[in-house]
Amino acid sequence: MSDLIVIGFKDEFKADEVLIDLRKLELEYLIDLEDAAIVVRNKEGKVKIKQTQELVTSGALTGGFWGLLLGLIFFHPMLALFGAAAGAISGALTDIGIDDNFIRELGNTIEPGTSALFILVKKSTPDKVLDDLSKFDGKVLRTSLSKEDEAKLQAALTKLEAKEEFVDKI
Repeated sequence: MSDLIVIGFKDEFKADEVLIDLRKLELEYLIDLEDAAIVVRNKEGKVKIKQTQELVTSGALTGGFWGLLLGLIFFHPMLALFGAAAGAISGALTDIGIDDNFIRELGNTIEPGTSALFILVKKSTPDKVLDDLSKFDGKVLRTSLSKEDEAKLQAALTKLEAKEEFVDKI
C-alpha cells in the first residue's frame, strides 16, 4: 500500500526543487514514487497544478504505436489514427494515483505565494530520505503515515528551520 504525503512550502518554487531531489533519490533506489503533483498558488492567488503523469499524452502515444504497428501489418493506415484516438480517450478516462479533486481542493487552501508537493510513495529507505529532506523547510499538510512516521518527517523538514533559529540567537 502506498502512503500519501502532502508537504507545504513557503515559496512558489520549493516544491519543484524537492521533487527534483526526490527523483534523484529514486534513481538511487532510495524511494519509489507512484505519483507526484505540485500545486503552486501565485501571489495573485491563482492556483496551478503540475501533474507528473499525463495519461492522455502517454495513452495517445501508446495507442498510436499499436495502431501503426497493426496498420503496417494489415496495410491499413487508418488503424494508427484509430489507435491514437482510443489511447487518448482511455488515458483521459483513467485516473490513477492522487485524486485530482483532492489536489485542487487542498491547492485552494494554501497561502498565496506558496507551493505544495503531493507524493504517493510505494516504498522508501526512510533514514536516508529523511536526511536528504532535512535541507528543505517544509510543513506536512496531510499524510496517511502513522503518527510516529509523520512526526519523524516533520522533524526532518524543520531541522533546517531549527538550525537557522539557533544561528540567529548567536
